Parts: sequence; structure tokens; C-alpha cells
Amino acid sequence: MKFGGVLLASALVTAGSSRLAAAEVTQAELDAISIPDKVDTSIGTLTFFDGMPLGNTVQTVYDNLDRTRATDVYLDNLGAVSINSVLDGLASQGANASNKIAVFEQLMDSATLVVTANTSTLYAYSGTDLANDGPTVIEVPPGMLGFLDDSWQRFVGNIGVTGPDKGKGGKYLVLPPGYEGDVPDGYFLLKPSTNRNFLFLRGSIKDGLEPAVENITGGLKIYPLKDAGKPAPTEFVNVSGKPFNTVFPNDLKYFEILDAIIQREPTNAIGPEVRGEIASIGIVKGQKFEPDDRMKKLLVEAGTLGNATARVITAYPRIAGVQIYPDTDSSWIMAFADKNTSFEAVGAMNLSARILFYFNAGGVTPSMAVTTAGAGSDYAMASLDAEKKPFDGAKTYKLHLPPNVPVNDFWAVTIYDTQSRSQLQTSQKFPTVGSLTDGIRKNTDGSYDIYFAPTAPEGMEGNWLQTVSGKSWFPLLRMYGPLEPWIDKTWRPGEIELVQ
Repeated sequence: MKFGGVLLASALVTAGSSRLAAAEVTQAELDAISIPDKVDTSIGTLTFFDGMPLGNTVQTVYDNLDRTRATDVYLDNLGAVSINSVLDGLASQGANASNKIAVFEQLMDSATLVVTANTSTLYAYSGTDLANDGPTVIEVPPGMLGFLDDSWQRFVGNIGVTGPDKGKGGKYLVLPPGYEGDVPDGYFLLKPSTNRNFLFLRGSIKDGLEPAVENITGGLKIYPLKDAGKPAPTEFVNVSGKPFNTVFPNDLKYFEILDAIIQREPTNAIGPEVRGEIASIGIVKGQKFEPDDRMKKLLVEAGTLGNATARVITAYPRIAGVQIYPDTDSSWIMAFADKNTSFEAVGAMNLSARILFYFNAGGVTPSMAVTTAGAGSDYAMASLDAEKKPFDGAKTYKLHLPPNVPVNDFWAVTIYDTQSRSQLQTSQKFPTVGSLTDGIRKNTDGSYDIYFAPTAPEGMEGNWLQTVSGKSWFPLLRMYGPLEPWIDKTWRPGEIELVQ
């Protein structure tokens, strides 16, 4: 008998004979489609009777399957759990409604745990609650720079200088998923696929911090469209200097945060493949998440493995397009592989590139990866020293910046804690040095030397960032208004070298 041109000979009985016809396949082919009665694997020895699992093999394989799927869920949903942890952290400080804006009025310092936030930016954060508020208006004053990300930290739209208002200010209308009601004229539309969304706004402080704060607190308004005739006042919560956490956990709480997201957001916010894997570990919309003791243990292990994986990808990336100077053995990398902020190309998602960014940063917009000579900003990160070793907080290191640092505005180096990826907590409240730092010393040839050590080298206090014995750290070099020599790489920072 033939089916699709393939002869099915195995297990057919020849007419008039009790003899079974021989299968027309080789022993090697049979071995390839079979499993031995005993096989040693990385998860232990598995046993079978002619292909049927025996004894502990069933539980061992199921444990491995659940642990593996949970690890994938951790890694594939970093963006969601991270940005919702930011919003949860802000809510704990009173910014718990869309019209309550968290503002770092004295800038952000090391007291607050926020992944790789800087000390030079006036931040304002908020989140929408479209399921409760319906279409929501965001009135932005002139000069803002910002964006809206959805609950999976996917880009929705730019606001301000890079948005449709071109920095002149204007009214934006955020529509709930699947909204089919009337849409009035006079608004720039934002259409996220989720109800809880992250609003990131940044104010320019080139004319001073106080007028920048007044611009935000006097001109930024958020309210439901239904209340446009008489909206409740927009409130501003000053969170500068407050010791609270916005960084996501890596234990069971991680999956509890993800469950809250799944319960809150529409079913079609993510595809069936991702939702199916999340469901396979017990997180299902409309159902209570109640893992038993066995599953709790596996979820905690998955969080540890996911955490470890993200740290390996960060410190030793094997992703094309991440090295800033790929022709050398430089440790300087960028957060976006190939400056791709969607992490997708040629129909495929770059999973490791997505992990690298979401583990180390919060909030995504294509504007972050657009380098325009003399405008905006560009960043470089180093997890390892010149010898490709982790930085040791008990030792002294030096970064040399060659003459004529190519920036239109200023440059800055900020130091971060490798555990929290937040500003390193030391006696320096703002762990940054740069061209605007009071007392920074420039070498006679126009170059700079920056030191990282527990104590300042003599005479270099203005060029020093404090480290902590027993802890590691990593730096970000930020170039504000980068010029052509930075963009075309004819000027480049030195590697960070251990001072013997």
C-alpha cells in the first residue's frame, strides 16, 4: 500500500501466509526513531521498557519540562514584569493613578533602585488604567521628550520632541484596546494593545532644573476623556531621594507579577504561543494562580536560571551587532543589537538581544537608537575591564578619554551596582562624573582620566567614582549631543584598565 508515494511495508501480513513482511528500513533508522531502555542525560538516568517510561522517569521528565518552560516564560516576559515592577514601585510612593505623576524634582540619585537610570535627567513617570478610565488624555507642555510603552514594554508611540507635536506641546489621546467609540478631533492618537501602559517623560534642564520642573508641573495634565469638561487636578509626587525599589524580583514573586498582568490585560495582547507557554506553568486568565509545593520549587529554580542566563548574556554577549568596536577586543557594548529597538528582523525575534536590553534598562523607543550628530544622546556600557575580567570594587581602575571628547552638550560616566543594575550606593549620592562636574580635571592635552576606586587617588577627587570593597560594578558612558567622531568611531574611549 502506498500513501504520499511512501511504501508502508512494516507490520503488513502477506496474503496466505502468517509471515510478517520485513520493514524496509535500516537498523540505524530504527535506532534514530527509538529510545534505549536506559539513557544517561543531564537531568539524570532515564529508563524505559521498549519505549515506555518507567518509574521515576515520568516525574523527572515532567519536572524538567515544567522547569524549562518556566525558564522560557521568565526570559520571554522580562519586558512585561520589569515595566510593571516600575509602575508598582511608583504606586507604592503614591503615584498610583494615571493623574498622579512621579517626578524626580531633584533628579534621580542612588537612593532609588531603577535599572541604569541616570543622574542628569528630569524624569516624570506615570501609567494608564484604560480598563477603568477609558480613553485617556495626556496634555504635554512644550519641550518634552517621551514615549508610551505597553504592558509588555513594547513601543506604542513617541511624545514631545520626537513625537507628532514636535516639542511644541499638545494633546494625546490613549485609546483602550479594541476601542470602537467616537474619537474627537484635536488629538494625537496612541493605540496600545494593553490597558496598563507606561508613560515616560523627560524634561530638558539646559536652562536650569527649577524651570524644567515648573514646565512639567504647570503644563502636564492627564485625565479621562469623559471628564474633559471638568477633569480632576493632576497631582505630582516628588520621589527624589526616596529609598524604594522598582527592579523586578527573580523568585516566585516574578511569576505572581506576571499572573497579575495576564489577569488584567486582554487575551489578544500576546499571541497564542506565548500565552500557551505561560498557561503551561499555571498562569491562565480567569483562573487563580495556585502552584503547589513542587511547582513553587521549580518556579524558583526557573527564576534563578533565568536570572543567571540574563547575567551571562549581559557580561559575555554572543549577539552580533552588540559590540561597539567589533574589529577589536573592546569591552564596550551597546544595549540594542544593531540598534534594533523591536529586536525583530527578517521575520525572527532576537531573543538574547531582547533579554540584554530588558534586564538592564526600562522603557523602549526607536528614538533611543537614532544617533543624530549634535543632538540627542548615545550610550556605551562595559561589564568587563580591559582584561575581560569583572570589575572588583576593592581595586583601582582608570578610564582614559582621549582629547576633544566629541559632544555638543556634555558627557557623563555613571557607575552601577551589578546586582540591582541601579546606581551604586556609596557616599556619592549622585555617582556620576563628567564634563559638567565641578572640580573635574582635564589633562594638558585635553583628555580626561576617570578613576574608580574605594578611595580617591590623591588630587583626583573630581575625577573619581567611589566603589565598594566586596562588590562589583559597571559603568555607562553617556554622550549628549554626540558628534561625528563618536558616530564614525574615529574617536573612541579607552578600555577601563586595572591600576597596579
